[in-house]
Amino acid sequence: MCIGTYDVSREIIYLDHAATSWPKPEAVVRAMTTFLAEQGGSPNRGGHRLAAAAGAVIQECRVKLARLIHAAEPERIIHCFNCTDALNIAIKGVLREGDHVICTALDHNSIARPLEAMRRRGFISVTRVPCGRDSIVDPDDIRAAITTATRLVVLVHASNVTGAIQDVASIAAITREHDLLLLLDAAQTIGVVPIDVDKMNVDLLAFPGHKSLLGPPGTGGLYVGPRAEVAAFREGGTGANSESPTQPVELPTRLEAGTPNAVGIAGLSTAMDELDPEALARERSMIRRLVDGLADAEGVTMYRARSVDKSVGCLSLNLEGLLPQELAAILDESFGIAVRPGLHCAPFVHQALGTFPDGSLRVSPGSTTTEQDLDSLLHALREIQAG
Repeated sequence: MCIGTYDVSREIIYLDHAATSWPKPEAVVRAMTTFLAEQGGSPNRGGHRLAAAAGAVIQECRVKLARLIHAAEPERIIHCFNCTDALNIAIKGVLREGDHVICTALDHNSIARPLEAMRRRGFISVTRVPCGRDSIVDPDDIRAAITTATRLVVLVHASNVTGAIQDVASIAAITREHDLLLLLDAAQTIGVVPIDVDKMNVDLLAFPGHKSLLGPPGTGGLYVGPRAEVAAFREGGTGANSESPTQPVELPTRLEAGTPNAVGIAGLSTAMDELDPEALARERSMIRRLVDGLADAEGVTMYRARSVDKSVGCLSLNLEGLLPQELAAILDESFGIAVRPGLHCAPFVHQALGTFPDGSLRVSPGSTTTEQDLDSLLHALREIQAG
């Protein structure tokens, strides 16, 4: 089959799961088809059975998400359209004029750009603390950045460039000590790394549905803890309290204005039944296979977590003599291998790594990756390196 000028019928080795998981489980596709055919009303917006059925699907997914992250109250799970949506809701919903925010060099642009826009308007001030070449943030740097105006600390749980998992426990201890809010970006961890929002002292957790949760695009969520008061990001129809001229105050309704992506949420709900409890161990095993296979490769520089046991399933690399964009094109066109080149929407990490402005080639195996896939990549890189 051709889409535009691209032939997607040929076999492909997909190693870009940090961008989105693919292919989705067949059960997810079936659930979405079933929803459209049998449950496709507007959720809780009407007295008929289709509206009730759609509403039940939304709630079932909310309960599953709460259980996954050990949130005691499912109503604190807000359905969002992606992790970017969730981060914007959290950031713009908790900050007040004059607040100070601490973020890090790990930031995805989904964090950096909203904060920069608010800073340029003079609404907030921002301190971005550095990370080392291992892409780990030192908790002491967070502590040193705190001022009397600090309200929020935003932390990426795991780097989307190197896979390095951050010391959330130590940073959360600091935020609680100073009565600050902690917003954790779990884009690369939810569905793989165990998350317990209460034990981890996380006040806000933003996550996508389409990555390691194995759900479809257009899904994600935000956990709003009891210490966080999040103002409505958008106002509109909620299916209830229609007589009120203002947005309802209760959760989740306050933050879920408008018709949700119910068919996507149906897929996400089913996807969570497909999660592999051994996924993290599998990903680390695959990253270890890549690291070992590239250890003696001439002209290859890897950018990864210091320890595979403290990372999720991605690493970056560069091959001497080729831009990452050129290398990715060769892998795609000549070997049928899909990877991602560039800055990965995380320019500050690349500045710390010394790979700015061209970035790196990111390899991210996932639930459908086999050892043969990784061996094919290693073979391809050797062939390319040999010229």
